[in-house]
Amino acid sequence: MFDVVRETDVDVCLSYFTEMGNQRARSRGLRHGTRNLFSRGHREHGTLNTTTYLRTFRVGDYVDIKVNSSQQKGMPYLQYQGKTGIVWNVTPRAVGVEINKTIGGRIARKRIHVRIEHVQHSRCREDFIARRAVNDKAHHEAKLAGKKIVTKRAVTGAPREGFELTNVKTELLTPIPYDIVREGIKY
Repeated sequence: MFDVVRETDVDVCLSYFTEMGNQRARSRGLRHGTRNLFSRGHREHGTLNTTTYLRTFRVGDYVDIKVNSSQQKGMPYLQYQGKTGIVWNVTPRAVGVEINKTIGGRIARKRIHVRIEHVQHSRCREDFIARRAVNDKAHHEAKLAGKKIVTKRAVTGAPREGFELTNVKTELLTPIPYDIVREGIKY
Protein backbone atom coordinates (compact mmCIF):
# COMPACT_ATOMS: atom_id res chain seq x y z
CA MET A 1 0.00 0.00 0.00
CA PHE A 2 2.76 2.47 0.91
CA ASP A 3 5.91 2.91 -1.16
CA VAL A 4 9.19 2.49 0.64
CA VAL A 5 11.40 5.60 0.48
CA ARG A 6 15.11 4.91 0.45
CA GLU A 7 17.70 7.36 1.78
CA THR A 8 19.39 7.58 -1.60
CA ASP A 9 16.17 8.92 -3.19
CA VAL A 10 15.92 11.65 -0.57
CA ASP A 11 19.54 12.66 -1.13
CA VAL A 12 18.96 12.90 -4.89
CA CYS A 13 15.88 15.11 -4.38
CA LEU A 14 17.63 17.41 -1.93
CA SER A 15 20.67 17.83 -4.17
CA TYR A 16 18.39 18.63 -7.12
CA PHE A 17 16.62 21.47 -5.27
CA THR A 18 19.82 22.93 -3.87
CA GLU A 19 21.28 23.12 -7.37
CA MET A 20 18.15 24.78 -8.76
CA GLY A 21 17.91 27.36 -5.98
CA ASN A 22 14.71 28.65 -4.45
CA GLN A 23 12.20 28.52 -7.30
CA ARG A 24 9.46 30.34 -5.38
CA ALA A 25 11.54 33.43 -4.61
CA ARG A 26 10.82 36.55 -6.64
CA SER A 27 13.91 38.32 -7.91
CA ARG A 28 13.69 42.08 -7.57
CA GLY A 29 17.12 43.28 -8.63
CA LEU A 30 17.91 46.66 -10.18
CA ARG A 31 17.14 45.39 -13.68
CA HIS A 32 14.15 43.17 -12.91
CA GLY A 33 11.46 43.18 -15.59
CA THR A 34 13.65 44.83 -18.24
CA ARG A 35 13.95 41.94 -20.68
CA ASN A 36 11.98 43.81 -23.35
CA LEU A 37 12.38 47.34 -21.97
CA PHE A 38 16.16 47.46 -22.36
CA SER A 39 16.51 45.13 -25.34
CA ARG A 40 17.89 46.65 -28.51
CA GLY A 41 15.96 46.62 -31.76
CA HIS A 42 16.30 44.36 -34.75
CA ARG A 43 19.69 44.82 -36.44
CA GLU A 44 20.76 47.35 -33.81
CA HIS A 45 23.01 45.04 -31.80
CA GLY A 46 26.77 45.36 -31.64
CA THR A 47 29.20 48.16 -30.95
CA LEU A 48 28.04 51.74 -30.65
CA ASN A 49 28.47 54.37 -33.33
CA THR A 50 31.21 56.94 -32.94
CA THR A 51 28.64 59.74 -33.17
CA THR A 52 27.34 58.64 -29.78
CA TYR A 53 30.57 59.87 -28.21
CA LEU A 54 30.95 62.98 -30.41
CA ARG A 55 27.68 64.63 -29.36
CA THR A 56 28.12 67.68 -27.15
CA PHE A 57 25.88 68.29 -24.17
CA ARG A 58 25.67 71.66 -22.48
CA VAL A 59 24.08 72.73 -19.22
CA GLY A 60 20.43 73.56 -19.85
CA ASP A 61 19.96 71.14 -22.79
CA TYR A 62 16.88 68.94 -22.84
CA VAL A 63 17.76 65.25 -23.12
CA ASP A 64 15.77 62.02 -23.34
CA ILE A 65 16.92 59.03 -21.33
CA LYS A 66 17.05 55.97 -23.58
CA VAL A 67 19.00 53.08 -22.09
CA ASN A 68 21.47 51.35 -24.38
CA SER A 69 21.91 47.86 -22.95
CA SER A 70 25.23 47.24 -24.70
CA GLN A 71 26.85 49.60 -22.18
CA GLN A 72 26.17 48.47 -18.62
CA LYS A 73 28.17 51.23 -16.97
CA GLY A 74 26.35 54.41 -15.98
CA MET A 75 22.94 52.88 -16.67
CA PRO A 76 19.99 54.64 -15.00
CA TYR A 77 17.31 52.84 -13.03
CA LEU A 78 14.48 51.42 -15.13
CA GLN A 79 11.95 53.97 -13.87
CA TYR A 80 13.83 56.77 -15.67
CA GLN A 81 13.61 55.07 -19.09
CA GLY A 82 11.89 57.38 -21.58
CA LYS A 83 11.91 60.43 -19.31
CA THR A 84 12.95 63.89 -20.48
CA GLY A 85 15.14 66.04 -18.28
CA ILE A 86 17.45 69.04 -18.24
CA VAL A 87 21.25 68.76 -18.10
CA TRP A 88 22.60 70.36 -14.92
CA ASN A 89 26.15 68.95 -14.93
CA VAL A 90 28.60 67.69 -17.53
CA THR A 91 31.45 65.30 -16.69
CA PRO A 92 33.97 63.64 -19.04
CA ARG A 93 31.87 60.51 -19.68
CA ALA A 94 28.45 61.36 -18.26
CA VAL A 95 25.89 64.11 -17.81
CA GLY A 96 23.85 65.06 -14.79
CA VAL A 97 20.14 65.12 -15.64
CA GLU A 98 17.38 66.67 -13.53
CA ILE A 99 14.09 64.78 -13.90
CA ASN A 100 10.63 65.14 -12.43
CA LYS A 101 9.54 61.90 -10.76
CA THR A 102 6.05 61.21 -9.41
CA ILE A 103 6.26 59.80 -5.89
CA GLY A 104 2.84 59.15 -4.42
CA GLY A 105 0.87 62.32 -5.06
CA ARG A 106 3.78 64.73 -5.36
CA ILE A 107 6.39 65.48 -7.99
CA ALA A 108 10.00 65.38 -6.83
CA ARG A 109 13.00 66.71 -8.74
CA LYS A 110 15.64 64.00 -9.00
CA ARG A 111 19.23 64.64 -10.05
CA ILE A 112 21.00 61.63 -11.50
CA HIS A 113 24.21 61.11 -13.45
CA VAL A 114 23.81 59.09 -16.63
CA ARG A 115 26.53 57.97 -19.01
CA ILE A 116 26.28 59.61 -22.47
CA GLU A 117 25.48 56.30 -24.17
CA HIS A 118 22.09 56.35 -22.42
CA VAL A 119 20.99 59.90 -23.31
CA GLN A 120 20.12 61.65 -26.55
CA HIS A 121 19.14 65.21 -27.41
CA SER A 122 15.42 65.77 -27.02
CA ARG A 123 13.23 67.15 -29.79
CA CYS A 124 10.57 68.40 -27.38
CA ARG A 125 11.40 72.10 -27.94
CA GLU A 126 11.79 72.14 -31.73
CA ASP A 127 8.27 73.45 -32.40
CA PHE A 128 8.60 76.09 -29.69
CA ILE A 129 11.97 77.34 -30.95
CA ALA A 130 10.72 77.52 -34.55
CA ARG A 131 7.57 79.36 -33.49
CA ARG A 132 9.60 81.79 -31.38
CA ALA A 133 11.90 82.57 -34.32
CA VAL A 134 8.91 83.25 -36.61
CA ASN A 135 7.28 85.46 -33.95
CA ASP A 136 10.49 87.43 -33.35
CA LYS A 137 10.86 88.03 -37.07
CA ALA A 138 7.22 89.16 -37.34
CA HIS A 139 7.65 91.52 -34.36
CA HIS A 140 10.81 92.99 -35.90
CA GLU A 141 9.10 93.62 -39.25
CA ALA A 142 6.06 95.13 -37.52
CA LYS A 143 8.25 97.45 -35.48
CA LEU A 144 9.98 98.68 -38.63
CA ALA A 145 6.55 99.32 -40.15
CA GLY A 146 5.35 101.10 -36.99
CA LYS A 147 2.60 98.59 -36.18
CA LYS A 148 1.77 96.33 -33.28
CA ILE A 149 0.86 92.71 -33.87
CA VAL A 150 -0.42 89.90 -31.69
CA THR A 151 1.34 86.57 -32.07
CA LYS A 152 -0.72 84.61 -29.56
CA ARG A 153 -2.06 81.33 -30.83
CA ALA A 154 -5.83 81.40 -31.31
CA VAL A 155 -8.14 78.49 -30.63
CA THR A 156 -9.12 77.00 -33.98
CA GLY A 157 -12.59 75.72 -34.82
CA ALA A 158 -15.90 75.85 -33.02
CA PRO A 159 -16.65 73.91 -29.87
CA ARG A 160 -17.77 70.33 -30.34
CA GLU A 161 -21.42 69.60 -31.01
CA GLY A 162 -23.62 68.77 -28.06
CA PHE A 163 -22.19 71.39 -25.74
CA GLU A 164 -24.54 74.21 -26.71
CA LEU A 165 -28.11 74.28 -25.38
CA THR A 166 -30.78 75.79 -27.64
CA ASN A 167 -34.58 76.23 -27.12
CA VAL A 168 -34.43 75.35 -23.44
CA LYS A 169 -36.83 76.73 -20.82
CA THR A 170 -35.65 77.02 -17.25
CA GLU A 171 -37.84 75.45 -14.57
CA LEU A 172 -37.72 76.22 -10.88
CA LEU A 173 -38.02 73.11 -8.74
CA THR A 174 -38.97 73.35 -5.08
CA PRO A 175 -38.97 70.44 -2.64
CA ILE A 176 -42.26 69.26 -1.19
CA PRO A 177 -42.16 68.74 2.59
CA TYR A 178 -42.76 65.15 3.67
CA ASP A 179 -45.30 64.61 6.43
CA ILE A 180 -45.41 61.08 7.84
CA VAL A 181 -48.78 61.63 9.58
CA ARG A 182 -50.55 62.81 6.46
CA GLU A 183 -48.92 60.28 4.15
CA GLY A 184 -49.38 57.38 6.57
CA ILE A 185 -47.32 54.25 6.86
CA LYS A 186 -47.99 51.77 4.07
CA TYR A 187 -46.90 48.18 4.33
